[in-house]
Amino acid sequence: MPALEIRQLGLTDYAATLAAMQAYTAQRTTSTPDQLWVTEHPPVYTLGLNRRGVRLPQNAIPVVNVDRGGKITYHGPGQLIIYCLIDLARGHLNVRQLVSILEDSLIEWLAAQGVVAVARADAPGVYVDGKKIASLGLRLKNQCCYHGLSLNIDMDLQPFADIDPCGYAGMQMTQTRELNIALQMPDIAADLTHRLKEKLTHVR
Repeated sequence: MPALEIRQLGLTDYAATLAAMQAYTAQRTTSTPDQLWVTEHPPVYTLGLNRRGVRLPQNAIPVVNVDRGGKITYHGPGQLIIYCLIDLARGHLNVRQLVSILEDSLIEWLAAQGVVAVARADAPGVYVDGKKIASLGLRLKNQCCYHGLSLNIDMDLQPFADIDPCGYAGMQMTQTRELNIALQMPDIAADLTHRLKEKLTHVR
């Protein structure tokens, strides 16, 4: 089985990265390696497939329609994004198991920093004291997934207030800087991808 690869993309345009994920997934074969793409994006709202009743922002930040599940969220500089391009069938995984791996990796990493975090059955993601610190969204095609997770590190949270994050009115957001976690994005990315790689390799 091909090794799990990690790609460091730096700051990337959202639409271009989405197109690249779609192309990678469409062209996969049974020997195509799974990959984790580490990136961050300029300010952008992404609107998932569940668009009923979504409150759209009244600001100048662009809104992009995307093919993941869920409603609307925000991405911006200072937010770590890890896209998971995984062949679930090859790894004998289902989507629920992958979501649990993503949530557990985040919760364990936060615990290592002295922060208690939890997942919620009714709203995928990771929460600290009722505030959301990480979001999850996936798309499955031919038993291969893409999209992934976003972790708020040191960003402007105001754009979240202009929407109902993931469809939840009044959802409060937080980030690692507000929790007095001094680690910078490269160190956090390295630790999180290592945890994800260990968990994903274990089930492969």
